[in-house]
Amino acid sequence: MTWKHLTYTGWGRALHAHGEMARPERVADLRALPPAPAIGNRRSYGDACLNNEGRTVDMTRLDRLLSFDEETGLLEAEAGITLGEITRLMAPRGWLLPVLPGTGFATLGGAIAMDVHGKNHHNAGSFGQHVAAIRLLQNGKLRGVTAKTAPTLMRATIGGLGQTGAIVSAQVRMMPVEGETMRVRESRVGGWDEHIALLDASDATYTVGWLDATARGDALGRGIVEEGEIGPDPAPAPRKAHTVPFTAPHWALSKPIVRAFNEVYYRRVPAAGRTVSRRFEDFFFPLDKIHDWNRLYGRRGFHQFQCVVPVDQAAALRAMLERIANSGLASPLAVLKRLGSGRGGMMSFPMAGYTLAVDFPNRTRARGLIRALEADVAAANGRLYFAKDALAAPEPIRAMYPEHADWAAEAAKADPDGVLQTDLIRRLGLRSA
Repeated sequence: MTWKHLTYTGWGRALHAHGEMARPERVADLRALPPAPAIGNRRSYGDACLNNEGRTVDMTRLDRLLSFDEETGLLEAEAGITLGEITRLMAPRGWLLPVLPGTGFATLGGAIAMDVHGKNHHNAGSFGQHVAAIRLLQNGKLRGVTAKTAPTLMRATIGGLGQTGAIVSAQVRMMPVEGETMRVRESRVGGWDEHIALLDASDATYTVGWLDATARGDALGRGIVEEGEIGPDPAPAPRKAHTVPFTAPHWALSKPIVRAFNEVYYRRVPAAGRTVSRRFEDFFFPLDKIHDWNRLYGRRGFHQFQCVVPVDQAAALRAMLERIANSGLASPLAVLKRLGSGRGGMMSFPMAGYTLAVDFPNRTRARGLIRALEADVAAANGRLYFAKDALAAPEPIRAMYPEHADWAAEAAKADPDGVLQTDLIRRLGLRSA
């Protein structure tokens, strides 16, 4: 197996790593390698997928479907396959992954390691709750893990940031569906209270809110709420994919441009709302048709701030949004969702409450703002999302995860020499109890 020395980044492109990377094509090739952090498509925004001055194993060539039971809906696949590819292959057969995040380029292994959530978390929980079995590689040996055979290891692996071994393959319980389209009700909301009220009242299977994070005053929190149901309508024609061909100049997402874009985007939905049909991929993965859209943030990249706060801390989240709006630093990408209590692992992000995600160009003022927001999250008894974080300090973020010590102990059993640690694990001191 050939190791190649590369410079690589996460999706945010704000942090870089230099080191050797291998790309095995077969499990036998993977087993022959010395232990190193396993990474997927590097769609984590910060340093969760980086190992500066060390080795990493790119799992994306281990991307095969291994088996599928038509009666039970149990799908087994290698860890490097993307969720979008599973959707493309299985939706025409009447099956869908029960939880899908905002990009189809996330790999199966990455979805488990981050215990990702989707627009239906309030009723379907997190991705890891639908995983029936995981095959791990620990010190060159393959080990099957289920909630019955190794419950503690299972919960340490789901949302466990790859620290209990390389996820080689997994079995996931698929969901039967009729049709390949979404019927989506779009509602324009004029402010924060209306936005929260609509999210709270929604009984739709899938619900998500887009926020105009530049709006202030009475318009603070205005946006669009989408409520979706799977429908039997014929799928609309697929949209053509586009690629951002170059790294944009620093002014491409300047304050006036973002405000103008947000105004147009907000008013694209009539005041009375509307119902539209969309293809699965257009609803679940809205930005995937714009390849390399992260280049729009310029050569310095960007950071995404994503938190969740308990339901009774909605006022604290409103104050965070007000801080963001007053800063003038937000991009057009800002999302608000209501989460349920479901989580699959000890270090899983979700909790019952509201999650806010906002992108910021990588600038000094933005980094200062994010650090202030992180302090607000800690004060509100909330959490930050490892898949997005690149700036947090160890003490606050470890305190946000009450099962951290148990997870660290299980990770130490699986990887006593600490060879699976990534830049994020070291920065946050997560392997220290």
